Amino acid sequence: MTTHTTSLKVPPAAGKGGGTPAGRPPRRGRSVSPANRAGWTPWLYLLPALVLLAGLLVYPIYQLGLISFLEYTQAQVSGGEPTTFQGFGNYATLFNDSQFWQVLLATVVFAAACVVSTLIVGCALAVLLTRVRAVPRLALMMAALGAWATPAITGSTVWVFLFDPDFGPVNKMLGLGDFSWMYGRYSAFAVVLFAVLWCSFPFVMVTVYAGIRAIPTEVLEAASLDGASQWRIWRTIMAPMLKPILIVVTIQSIIWDFKVFTQIYVMTSGGGIAGQNLVLNVYAYQKAFASSQYSLGSAIGVVMLVILLAVTLVYLRLVRRQGEEL
Repeated sequence: MTTHTTSLKVPPAAGKGGGTPAGRPPRRGRSVSPANRAGWTPWLYLLPALVLLAGLLVYPIYQLGLISFLEYTQAQVSGGEPTTFQGFGNYATLFNDSQFWQVLLATVVFAAACVVSTLIVGCALAVLLTRVRAVPRLALMMAALGAWATPAITGSTVWVFLFDPDFGPVNKMLGLGDFSWMYGRYSAFAVVLFAVLWCSFPFVMVTVYAGIRAIPTEVLEAASLDGASQWRIWRTIMAPMLKPILIVVTIQSIIWDFKVFTQIYVMTSGGGIAGQNLVLNVYAYQKAFASSQYSLGSAIGVVMLVILLAVTLVYLRLVRRQGEEL
């Protein structure tokens, strides 16, 4: 008689808790690590602002892009005709219009002149603030902030009066008689540039002045003792150290000056004689509201948005290549 024996497999010894085999970590429920929680915390604080920005920016931009692809004129607004999808038809109409390219070129040149002038005047006055005593510095700061706080339409009206051919003090001081600044294309652009510069330089001045005050005084004093001129101190010491600040004020100035509307519209009475002083913002307004071509006006707005985004991204990319961290 043969006896069969059955071999029993003994499980490996359990760990201290007796719940899991030895050598295998116990299973735990999913938990958020403190690092992950810390990563989400800033977004929770930013959530109200992001929701507000989505309502104020994202939705209007979406509507702007949507209307630019539709046939949307006064007939569609009043309900007399149905709204139809045009695809890129509005953009084709816009790009085939020679006036659009003339206005675009004028806008780019005018914005570039405004940006360069604003940066030069703002930086020069910022350096001047570090050289004068407390009372003149306070007076200059108050005057600049007053210009900055003045509404654009009010400031534009004041500048129109200053250059008025009959009652303006500028013509009387220069002995120009009844010369009309707003009649010529370039003279009108020059007066508008002065108005834009007047209300734009305070932002650059205050921002750059704050950056200069953050530069260690020992560095500037050492450069002065070595015989460096003020221009060389600015070019070799201040400007490189202020580069992140200068980048910010440059981008802000490009955005503001590229979409100038109030000064052009008020001072040139809607774009000058025969539209000689039109810029893209005023051109879009005329197309959308004066001609009731809302789809073309929206297309111009989209083109402006794309140009500003492209300029900003290219500028930031060039800075990143140079190793600057913003």
